[in-house]
Amino acid sequence: MTYTRVMITGYGPPEVLEVVEEPHLPEPNTGEVRVRVLAASASYTDTMIRKGAYPEVRKKPPFSPGYDMVGVVDKCGRGASRFKVGDRVCDLTVVGSYTEFLCAAEDRLVPVPDAVDPAEAVSLVLSWMTAYQMLHRTAKVRPGQSILVHGAGGAVGSALLALARRLGARVFGTASAAKHPMLKPFGATLIDYRTEDFVERIGREAPDGVDAVFDALGLKSFRRSLKTVRPGGTLVAYGFSNTVDKGRGAVARDFLGFQLMRLLPGRRRKAFYSITATRQRRPDWFEADLTTLLDLLAEGSIKPVIWKRLRLSEAVQAHRLLEQSMPVGKIILEPGR
Repeated sequence: MTYTRVMITGYGPPEVLEVVEEPHLPEPNTGEVRVRVLAASASYTDTMIRKGAYPEVRKKPPFSPGYDMVGVVDKCGRGASRFKVGDRVCDLTVVGSYTEFLCAAEDRLVPVPDAVDPAEAVSLVLSWMTAYQMLHRTAKVRPGQSILVHGAGGAVGSALLALARRLGARVFGTASAAKHPMLKPFGATLIDYRTEDFVERIGREAPDGVDAVFDALGLKSFRRSLKTVRPGGTLVAYGFSNTVDKGRGAVARDFLGFQLMRLLPGRRRKAFYSITATRQRRPDWFEADLTTLLDLLAEGSIKPVIWKRLRLSEAVQAHRLLEQSMPVGKIILEPGR
């Protein structure tokens, strides 16, 4: 039986993504299961990996991108007994989920309730988990505190708005004016970064500073964001989207610059969040937090924003849209469409 997957044929623009038909299904090794993928998200991180600018992925092309997936167990390998054929599961794959079928170690998989929409479930695995862990594990934001979210219209940003509202925090968010109408229901104070200086605006709205800032833009933004943090508060950096087009070396320099920032004395905490590093360090947190989010989804307490659903074969279009900062929420790739 053949199956389709998307491959990065070489580092470069979206057009390096190629749809490939494989002649045989992958076979699970000992302790693995084969999964028929129902949904994978197209994330900005995937675009960094495609360009060779993501420090945590050293794999060389050709390979399939795809940071997360939700699917159905299709076959169990020898010794794999945690799941049975037909069970729904999800995983933070980091690479490999732009495909119809994949094999994964069963101890990495998290059960997914049958009743939930796979597209909404996969939205939780990378984006909402990042938001949840930064909010609760890294910054430890409490009800009544205030936060600033950069890129509030993106997948992680919109998740932060939703989770912070649920927590009872006061939220400021930067986003282009075109995205404000879709973000207003989250109840955040929105700042158009193209026409307003967010440091000045926070200075007027929260003179003592905010309790936490979540910033994935890069070193220049980190330095400015720190000016808005109150003494005792936290700057959480988690990406370098404004630097990625300058290459892996520029991202590495930004990361080193942030590490130097952390060494400087001061009354404001500076933390860098990586979902993969956090999972490696505390795998128990990963399954517990993701299960919490999946339970909230199943009971209707949260609802991820799905901006667009595309076929797996439309991965090039998905990456173009991501690089144009078009989405509000998630782009989902559905192999079965």
